[in-house]
Order: sequence, then C-alpha cells, then structure tokens
Amino acid sequence: MTLLERFLKYVQIDSTSDHDSVSAPSTEIQWNIARVLEEEMNEMGFQDVYVADGCIVYGTIPGNVEGVPTYGLIAHMDTSPDLTGKDVKPRVIEGYDGKDIVLNPDVITSVEKFPVLKDKVGKTLIVTDGNTLLGADDKAGIAIILDFAQYLFENPSVKHGTIKVAFTPDEEVGRGTDNFDVEKFGCDFAYTVDGGEIDKIGYENFNAASAVLDIQGVGVHPGSSKHKMVNAALVGMKFNSLLNEFDRPEYTEGFEGFNHLTDIKGDVDHCHMEYIIRNHNAVKFAHQKEQFRLATQFINHQYGYDVIHLEIKDTYANMLEILKDHMNVVEYIEKAMVSLGIAPKSEAIRGGTDGARLTYDGLPCPNLGTGGYNCHGRYEFAVLEEMQLGVELLKKINEMVVSK
Repeated sequence: MTLLERFLKYVQIDSTSDHDSVSAPSTEIQWNIARVLEEEMNEMGFQDVYVADGCIVYGTIPGNVEGVPTYGLIAHMDTSPDLTGKDVKPRVIEGYDGKDIVLNPDVITSVEKFPVLKDKVGKTLIVTDGNTLLGADDKAGIAIILDFAQYLFENPSVKHGTIKVAFTPDEEVGRGTDNFDVEKFGCDFAYTVDGGEIDKIGYENFNAASAVLDIQGVGVHPGSSKHKMVNAALVGMKFNSLLNEFDRPEYTEGFEGFNHLTDIKGDVDHCHMEYIIRNHNAVKFAHQKEQFRLATQFINHQYGYDVIHLEIKDTYANMLEILKDHMNVVEYIEKAMVSLGIAPKSEAIRGGTDGARLTYDGLPCPNLGTGGYNCHGRYEFAVLEEMQLGVELLKKINEMVVSK
C-alpha cells in the first residue's frame, strides 16, 4: 500500500470525537479505525500489537541493534467534532495550478483567503468535496508513521533500535492520553506526528484552562419586575464586557494568548457560558485566569449575591518547561531536517497536543508536521509531497538516534 492509498483509506473511516461524551473513547466509531490499524500492524510484522481499554492502539517494531534509545511515534485517530468526518470524499489534485479550488459550487478554497496555496503550485493536493473536513489532522500522521514502519520491515538491513508506536483517540477533545500507559510504552522519548507544515518543530505550546460560568438570574414577569428581575443573559453579557476585547482569538497570533467564548446558552432565569483560556507565558496565563475571578467577584458584589458561579480548570501546560532539559530530542529533528535540505523552524503551537500531556507525564514528546493545512474545517487539505517528506524525516531521525 502506498502512502497516498493509506491516507485515502483512513480519511474515509469516520472517527469523529465528541466534546460532550464522558465515555472512553468519546465515540464508539473510533473503535472502527482502531481495529483497522491493529490488523494492518499485525500484517506488517509489528510485535505486541493490542488495542487497550480506552481505544489506544499499541505496537512494537523490534530493534536490530543494541545500545540505542527506545523511542516512540504517536498520532491520533479521531477527527475534530467542529465539522463532520462522515462520508469524507477526498479528491486528489495532481500538479496543482495555483488557482482557486472549487470544492463544490458553493464552497471555494480561494488563494486570496488561503495564500499558503501559492507555495503549493505543481504539488499533489488532497482536498474535500466541501461538505466535510478531510481528516489530515491526524490521519496524515498515521499514514506517515505506518509508511515509515513498512520501510523498516521491508529493509531489514536498516539499523534501528526498538521503536514503539501508539495511536490515540480523543485528542481533539483534550482526552487523548487519559488512559495512556507511559510506563508500559517504555520509551526514552517520543514524537507526535500531528499536523502542520513539514518544516515546523513544535516543542512549546499553550498553557490551557477552561472556564465555566453558571449564572442564576431571577425571573419575574416583566410587567412587575422593577428592582426584582436579574436577567441572567444580560449578566453574562456584562461579564464578557469586563474581559479585554482584544484578548480574543481573532485579534491574536504568535505568542499572544487569548480568552475564547466557545459556548453560551441562556435566558432570563439561567445562563451557561464556556470559555477556553490560553497563553504560552505562565505569568500572563495566571493573570488571565485572575481576570475571570475578579470579574466574577465584581458582579457578585454588585448584585449582592453569588449570581455567577465560576469554575476554572487547568487543561494542559507548556511542554517547553520540561523539554528545555531534554533538547537533544529536538536536536535529532533539527539535524535530520538540515540533512534533507529543510530549514527547521520552531513553532509556538497555538494549541496543545497529546505530546504536551505526555511530556508532563514523563515522556519528552515534541511534535512533527505532516503537510496538513486548514484543519478542522471544509477547506482542509494535505500535500502529498510533504507527507512523503515526513516519511523521509522519520528515516533521518532514526539515523540520528542510531548514530548518537
């Protein structure tokens, strides 16, 4: 099976996760791709292949040299619930001509809106039909890892130590490593292969928290409500107005953090609001959380009772705080890229990865790109040549590890 064939096969298996589910995995359909990968890994020659409770697929590529580190390769099987991953109809565009891409009569991927397309002229692109996401995040990562594994099995003279592989569920809903057995995985370090430009190295990410507000109003008939009614929906609007308007995703980039209102439901009697809070800088991150607390205190004091109940929970932390003491793991990537003629660029990930949580669980785990773009939406596309380069990068990283 070629890299392209693998990728096209995987994206057509619906594996959308669910933010609201409390099960593991969050959706039963994720077992379908897990079983497909389990079968393929067994056929390839992986050892100790199994699907653990929680729907994590594990397997081992046995080493043929001793005295080198054991490392892992990780990708996630689920796709974002931001848009459906059911009935994905991928289309392959060979020799892209640099023009707008008509996904369907109503949906066009324009070069003006997505200028990164200017750099893809002549490449082979895989796009959607405009009705679903593609699923390159992160099925491109799965395809790259298994294509690299196939190379090792077909070329037994290539030296390598023991390599562990894992495919996780629910990364898109922040639960990809909830049941990950780091100790049993048994690696000195690992890499997530999870989206983005192929020349990017991700070893720092957001500090992240969620903020949930439950606002209890006082519902009274509007005709006799003077000095009695407390409109919960309006209290929610007031709360949001106390946060810095320009600390929102649409005004930020790079190392700038944000507060993002992701959900609001309410009426006079009750209002429910959900935010995500993000910042690379731990001090600024703490300040943002304090803003939420102060706004809550101010409004509660104004109304004379706890009209707002606020709950803030930390979700994940910036893996740079750990990886700064394990930069040899990043150096393997940098040297591998240089040897392939790639100018490596470090990326401040404006999000999180399974690798961030695994790093804090004791497994240093920076991220590699896959050649996927515009993830989580109908304009998502992947570049085949960059995926192929991703396989070559894994080969070079392996060389660096063996020769260390």
